[in-house]
Amino acid sequence: MGSRHFNVRTLPGFGFIALLTFFLLYLPICMLVFYAFNSGDSIVQWEGFSLRWFEVALKNDAVQEAAGRSILIAVIAATVATICATMAALATTRVKPYPGLVFKYAVINQPLMVPEIVTAVALLIVFSKIKVWTGYSGLTYLILAHTAFCIPFAYLPIRARLESMDSGLEVAAGDLYATPWKTFRLITLPLLRPGIIAGFMLAFVISLDDVVITEFVKSGGQETLPTYMLGQLRRSITPEVNAIATVFLAFSVLLVTAFFFSSRKKT
Repeated sequence: MGSRHFNVRTLPGFGFIALLTFFLLYLPICMLVFYAFNSGDSIVQWEGFSLRWFEVALKNDAVQEAAGRSILIAVIAATVATICATMAALATTRVKPYPGLVFKYAVINQPLMVPEIVTAVALLIVFSKIKVWTGYSGLTYLILAHTAFCIPFAYLPIRARLESMDSGLEVAAGDLYATPWKTFRLITLPLLRPGIIAGFMLAFVISLDDVVITEFVKSGGQETLPTYMLGQLRRSITPEVNAIATVFLAFSVLLVTAFFFSSRKKT
């Protein structure tokens, strides 16, 4: 008698638990988006549809400055992290297995396994010492902190793409007297491009949404959009915060969607 394939969906109560989980996950987000269009000042009482708070947020100089700073940090950090992750992925996949390779995997992915608060405190200690020695307290520290934290997120899709690629094409290019650089430029890089794009987008979203590391490392006057919203919630809650969060959510969803389609393996 052949073994029957186990299907978790046949378990009693699976549908109810799945619906309850989705309800608990997405109801708060739906309420946030819903009250972003409230015409009144309350976030719990509906007073009519309006785009008032989106206009208020758009005209808020502090929001514009924080949003611009967030995008600047995310673009630079994601770019540098993707370059570093690409080199690390090439160095750990296009080699024969050797003792210590697993240890290198662990070191690269360490920020994913350590609680973010631990990484934030460690970066705070290091950068505080550097600030005391140099007297410089610019935006560079935030960019470096975000870059260090984003490298493993960019590394994962790039490494996955490399492992799924046929290395025989690179060997064939070498047999045809192509130099290592020419092989990389004409063979490896075009095939690796979807993984690089996916890694960049993932690193960009992680940097853009980060609160913990930013809150610990930033100096005065270096608010990003997430830390600005956190500060607003500590003082007073208005639908303006909902409007900012809605735009932020829509932007993140678009990036994640682009990440999904760019990371799919092309046939």
